[in-house]
Amino acid sequence: MSVVNVHQAKTQLSRLLAQVERGEEVVIARNGEPVARLVSCHPPAKRQFGAMRGRIRIDERFFEPLPEEELAAWEE
Repeated sequence: MSVVNVHQAKTQLSRLLAQVERGEEVVIARNGEPVARLVSCHPPAKRQFGAMRGRIRIDERFFEPLPEEELAAWEE
């Protein structure tokens, strides 16, 4: 998320809109106080099951039980 002042927002609107189209959020501030938030009006694309197939690998360690210390950290 980036924060810009009103003057920057007026002079760099096209660049800010490009950021929003890439999925980023832009906050416009006046005198350092947030006033408005630019976000995409299109909802994020639905996730598709199996979209990462062939891009990532999961080795055997993934299925091994977690050490007691790590389990305790998750349960706190």
